[in-house]
Amino acid sequence: MSQLPPPEHVAIIMDGNSRWARERLLPRVMGHKAGIEAIRRVAEAADKRGIRVLTLYAFSTENWSRPRDEVEALMNLFSETIRREVDELAERGIELRFSGRLQDLSAPLQEQMRQANERTRVSGRAILNIAINYGGRQEIIDAIHELAQEGADLAQLDERALASHLYTRGLPDPDLVIRTAGEMRLSNFLLWQAAYSEFYSTQTLWPDFGGADFDEALASYQRRVRRFGARPEEVSNRGR
Repeated sequence: MSQLPPPEHVAIIMDGNSRWARERLLPRVMGHKAGIEAIRRVAEAADKRGIRVLTLYAFSTENWSRPRDEVEALMNLFSETIRREVDELAERGIELRFSGRLQDLSAPLQEQMRQANERTRVSGRAILNIAINYGGRQEIIDAIHELAQEGADLAQLDERALASHLYTRGLPDPDLVIRTAGEMRLSNFLLWQAAYSEFYSTQTLWPDFGGADFDEALASYQRRVRRFGARPEEVSNRGR
């Protein structure tokens, strides 16, 4: 049986920052800072391995319930990281995109994200998509609301129309979803898009996740058979 080609789109639930800090008797924000460094490592690894789209689950709609000082620190980290990385991403031909309820973020952060996307939206060679203030259920509701506001006949709604109004519109569905820190759930992440994604979980905490871990996830993916709902005897290793 032939091996699957590498995935076109990999999505990652970056879990374990707080646990990483707690194990080292450090403040939680230090775990998030270490997690930012992991993002750089993994984004570089994905680019080198020809992954066209990398989506990272950075902040969920549920994360607003965290302590206020932690949320503020996270927002400052997002802003600082965008400012630090945008020029290099542009030079490498990687578009920085953001998916989520961006309108609920602060006006300065929204403007910074808009400018970063505009600055990097040049070659389209690859995309680093950050899911921020993202919730899969809310995404579907927002898509339906948007369709209704446009006057669409919801009785005739089909998958293509709905997908074209999701936060991730224009992106392929993820082939592979990776979750770190040993958890085995989607946590409201890409609920629509991940319908036929392969899932990979690792015990490695996100701040410790690197190129070798990424390669292990890709190797696991490429050994699989993607059925897309078909019976096993009807399936060939067709990849995407």
